[in-house]
Amino acid sequence: MWFLLDEHFPKAVISLLEGIGHEVDDFRQIGSVGAPDGGIVRLARERSAVILTTDRDFFHTLGRDLPSHCGIIVVALKQPSRAVILSRVEWFIENIGLHRIGGRVFQLRDRAWMVYPPFDERES
Repeated sequence: MWFLLDEHFPKAVISLLEGIGHEVDDFRQIGSVGAPDGGIVRLARERSAVILTTDRDFFHTLGRDLPSHCGIIVVALKQPSRAVILSRVEWFIENIGLHRIGGRVFQLRDRAWMVYPPFDERES
């Protein structure tokens, strides 16, 4: 699976994802820092990549309005830090699973998570 980190997502997640066999691009290195969200979405589509971001707009608007995407994970914490963001991604991988992400947008909060579109009964 391929991932694209937005410009504010901690780089520490790269070794986690690469360590379990995934590929990761960092928008800071291949995109234009300060680019509008649409630039991140376009690049993710071109690369068939899952977006990792801390920008809540990706859950509330972009993730719901995009006609097709490979998946989006938004980590939205009250007091974000590199360690806590990394632990939420690890929790997601262990408890939800990357195989469930295609076409969905997830928001990971401090003690809860949301998904759109929701899982149906066969996926629970």
